[in-house]
Amino acid sequence: MLEFENLGYAQTLAQAIVNTLHEPLLVLDSDFRVLAASVSFYRSFQVEPTQTIGRMLFSLGDGQWDIPALRTLLETIIPERAAMDGFEVEHDFPGLGRRTMLLNARQVVYEHGPNTTILLAFMDITDRRRIEREKALLLAQTEELLRQKDTLLKEMQHRVANSLQIIASILLLKARAVSSAESRQHLQEAHQRVISVAEVQRHLHATTAIDQIDVGAYLTKLCASLASSMVGESQPIGIEVNADPGQIGSDTAVSLGLIVTELVINAIKYAFPAPRSDGLIRLSYKVDGDGWRLTVSDNGIGKGGAAPAQPGSGLGTAIVQSLVKQLGAAIEQANSAGNGLKIVITRPGSVALGPTAA
Repeated sequence: MLEFENLGYAQTLAQAIVNTLHEPLLVLDSDFRVLAASVSFYRSFQVEPTQTIGRMLFSLGDGQWDIPALRTLLETIIPERAAMDGFEVEHDFPGLGRRTMLLNARQVVYEHGPNTTILLAFMDITDRRRIEREKALLLAQTEELLRQKDTLLKEMQHRVANSLQIIASILLLKARAVSSAESRQHLQEAHQRVISVAEVQRHLHATTAIDQIDVGAYLTKLCASLASSMVGESQPIGIEVNADPGQIGSDTAVSLGLIVTELVINAIKYAFPAPRSDGLIRLSYKVDGDGWRLTVSDNGIGKGGAAPAQPGSGLGTAIVQSLVKQLGAAIEQANSAGNGLKIVITRPGSVALGPTAA
């Protein structure tokens, strides 16, 4: 250890060490009189050494350090604990304005002698606290905007559902009023499509997720709803859903829901022209990496043993084909086991959807 020839050398070294510190620092005696101060202290609080050294801390400047919280720290806490970290003080300092300081204090007890020294370090955290308040305010504003958005979204969903129900009712009334059988059929099909869109929206909005939908639960509920609304006691048709677990975006869910609705409705309406007890529609959704395969099949009359046909040209088929294209998928139609019909829609992995994708 370096030995000093006299106390003056030790004081010079101690002052040099104090001056190298970036944060303001005071060295106080047991009576809170300033023994030394760092250059950063003079610079930060705009005071001179002649106004600082030898004076009581609480009388520095115009009494700007005569802060009750600081007195508590030095007179009560330090004697009991010998150290204190992170003691926060907020005060109006002349020439500086209102500042927030973080104080760290240490009591130094010497082995030989009754005297003690207190090291008091200051950290200006005014800007940090301001940023934290701004972030908290921004977070609160964001949460309020999200709450308002959620309220508006629910209101919009409610209005859309009501509008769809009104449109469906009007179409049904018109279908009953027209004399042409062909017009009546077209109006009834339009009515059913509006109802199916309403069902898709209702199932999507029943979930608590904002953008991700549990595909298995979604398709199961959708098919159950279609079965309850379209399958009667005179023509019992079962609908089975087998879906791999996973999440899909709400935009993809809308398109899938509309596709499934069209295919299931067509199967219910056309695959079983005569009542039978074993009528069954199967829906399968299989995940392949980031791609998927949707299959809707039935054990109905199929194509009468004909070769696999391409999808027809009706409105329902046009809707399905358009949605399949938007999803970047491909559609195939074939006879299924039991001479029924099977529709397979495949979306390969790593397909980038275009700007019009649903």
